[in-house]
Amino acid sequence: METTERKPLCLVTGATGYIGGRLVPELLAAGYRVRCLARSPGKLRDHPWAGEVEVAGGDVTDAESVRVAMRGVAVAYYLVHALGTGRGFEDTDREGARIFGAQAADAGVRRIVYLGGLTPAGVPEHELSPHLRSRSEVGRILMASGVPTTVLRAAVILGSGSASFEMLRYLTERLPVMVTPSWVRTRIQPIAVRDVLRLLVKSALMPASVSRAFDIGGPDVLTYRDMMMRYAAVAGLPRRVILPVPVLTPRLSSHWIGLVTPVPASIARPLTESLRHEVVCRENDITRHVPDPPGHPVGFDEAVRLALKRVRDADVTTRWSSASVAGAPSDPLPTDPDWAGGSLCTDLRECPADARPEDLWRVIEGVGGENGWYSSPLAWSVRGVADRLLGGVGLRRGRRDARMLRVGDSVDFWRVEEIEPGRLLRLRAEMRLPGLAWLEMGVDRDGNGRTRYRQRALFHPHGLLGQIYWWGVSPFHAVIFGGMARNIARAAERADGTPSPDPAAASAIRPAG
Repeated sequence: METTERKPLCLVTGATGYIGGRLVPELLAAGYRVRCLARSPGKLRDHPWAGEVEVAGGDVTDAESVRVAMRGVAVAYYLVHALGTGRGFEDTDREGARIFGAQAADAGVRRIVYLGGLTPAGVPEHELSPHLRSRSEVGRILMASGVPTTVLRAAVILGSGSASFEMLRYLTERLPVMVTPSWVRTRIQPIAVRDVLRLLVKSALMPASVSRAFDIGGPDVLTYRDMMMRYAAVAGLPRRVILPVPVLTPRLSSHWIGLVTPVPASIARPLTESLRHEVVCRENDITRHVPDPPGHPVGFDEAVRLALKRVRDADVTTRWSSASVAGAPSDPLPTDPDWAGGSLCTDLRECPADARPEDLWRVIEGVGGENGWYSSPLAWSVRGVADRLLGGVGLRRGRRDARMLRVGDSVDFWRVEEIEPGRLLRLRAEMRLPGLAWLEMGVDRDGNGRTRYRQRALFHPHGLLGQIYWWGVSPFHAVIFGGMARNIARAAERADGTPSPDPAAASAIRPAG
């Protein structure tokens, strides 16, 4: 029997993201050892497979951290990109790929595997969207590294929680009549996420003589209009009315998508720009090296059915929002004395709860998403809309799971920075702010052993504008944060302890930005 030490070691970058977070357990199930390279290793702590992998802190643009992570690696997966990071993202992608390829060659890595984008036939590279152009260039850089490289090129990936699927789902479900951009007539060859994962795992076994790009797709070639119509049929929705118009540019389309779906404009724009040209596989050579098992590749309708079942069963393991938001603060809660005193603004609320500690914790862990924020739904809605208008993520991201949270999860315009089950939940703000903000919610006991709810909002202002912002919103804290504390305690006091605030409040929050 093969020992653990003799199993090949795979390095996975992007393990905190959508594909990487799903690939890791697939590799473990296939018998590989796995090492994850992550900028924020703490985000991997609460994944079910966290105890089965090595975690190395670092970034693909930092040669030294990549060099250390490559030690002893047989197969290196490159699953990161700078999508949505603003100007200069192509330079960042280029630098990361060059460092990764060079360090893999120096370490004697047997193979690099990269998931890129499917490029349209006959379109000069300079006419491609920046997103597709950069992904194509990254593939070339990795193949030129001297390490045998497999580049898998996919168009729309269909799976619960993927940005492409969420965009399709919300557009179709929320708009029975749609005035749509001309790109809804573009032909696309989507692929189910489970097929992408299968090909990524099997690519590790390709012989050294194979170093090339492969087009990968499902069995169906559809227009985006076809996809919306077939989604509606699978989801049991009435037939949609779709009216394409030529005046909606990718930029306008992205803002329109940002208003209707949870996908922010910064992510929607590169997705829509990629749909200007037909993206259909030109070859199916991958099957020579990775034969299709029975039932694969999964068709469009089945992929939608599987994804919807995951969504409805609250079994979405990763989402597009699992990865960090470009431009959002990533600093942990400051504990250095330099942050003390007047530089850190605090709003502290405490109140007793005539409930068991576990009931109070159940309510705390269930905040956000469908359950709302337990106070002033109009105020939260307005703040969400304002954030979307400023280019932020707004409230529509919701939650990965309705009941359970883990470090790194997004919760509307917050992200879980720390969670100590039964005791503390700390959220870091990712909305647009002139400073850094956190919200802590915890379970405590008073001197008599009675359950107490403790809530602390913290804000570290950036300059004068930050100070003005904090003092400008302070008068509303009594209503928003005070009401939130009282209502969370009351929710815990209900006999069943189920986190379900006033339905009107929840429904008022859901349509917000």
